[in-house]
Amino acid sequence: MSWHVLGAGSLGGLWAARLFRGGEPVRLILRDRTRLAQYRAGGGLRLTEGDTTSLYPLPAETPEAGNPIRRLILACKSYDAEDAIASVAARLEPEAEVLLLQNGLGSQDAVAARVPRARCLRASTTEGAFRETDFHVVAAGAGQIWIGDPLGTQASPPWLETLANLSFPVRWTDDIDARLWRKLAINCAINPLTVLYRCRNGELGQHRAEVAALCNELVVLLEAMDLAPAAQGLQQEVEAVIAATANNRSSMLQDVDRGQRTEVSYLLGHALPIAERLRLAVPRLTDLQQRLQALLAERGLPVD
Repeated sequence: MSWHVLGAGSLGGLWAARLFRGGEPVRLILRDRTRLAQYRAGGGLRLTEGDTTSLYPLPAETPEAGNPIRRLILACKSYDAEDAIASVAARLEPEAEVLLLQNGLGSQDAVAARVPRARCLRASTTEGAFRETDFHVVAAGAGQIWIGDPLGTQASPPWLETLANLSFPVRWTDDIDARLWRKLAINCAINPLTVLYRCRNGELGQHRAEVAALCNELVVLLEAMDLAPAAQGLQQEVEAVIAATANNRSSMLQDVDRGQRTEVSYLLGHALPIAERLRLAVPRLTDLQQRLQALLAERGLPVD
């Protein structure tokens, strides 16, 4: 059974290359014929791990291709996720499974509403990767991948064992929403700061006090939402992620450097309205969002 990967950015490219290298049938779905031609001209997908760069000639197609899809990895940006799934919805088989790799929260529900017959699984990952150039991904830090079903109506899929055998650091969880909130909090404490200070993750070690203050407010928010497990040891994990992905350039920093829209609406923009509804004072998180939005506006980028 083939894997289809829609979105050939950092995470999508990382997953597709690993699957192809492991002998799994995998196909990239690219935005349009122009992107497909660019991909084919380059000979495939490049993955750099350490000092080694390998070229993987994965087959690729556009959303309009006629072959059915049974297993889809949706790896596009959060703000593109709903349109992306709509572009291939007619190709999904009745028992299709869709694995969502989006940052933050909010887009997953929109995708599930578009394809109500599909089983939409959610993933939370702390792996580091960035796109060096088009169709060239650099693996920049080890991490953990958690996968779960928010409906909790079925057991883990059999292909989870396949991923584990291919050295994907993957685990199943019965509480994926708590894991996603945990990841959202980690991203809120790291990604905006890398943009404001224009630094790789590891350089945030020079701003430990600011990171700690953000973590404190995020813990208060998570606990107020009855997500105490997601709050426990947050600062320690944030520091561990910073260390493990020291060479990584956060996805938000990559977006800003490329002059593209960020996913701030699905991170700080998702968390702060909840804090407001709960009447929680989170001045450092609020200030962080305002500083980030000011920088985005200066660069002519969307602030949401």
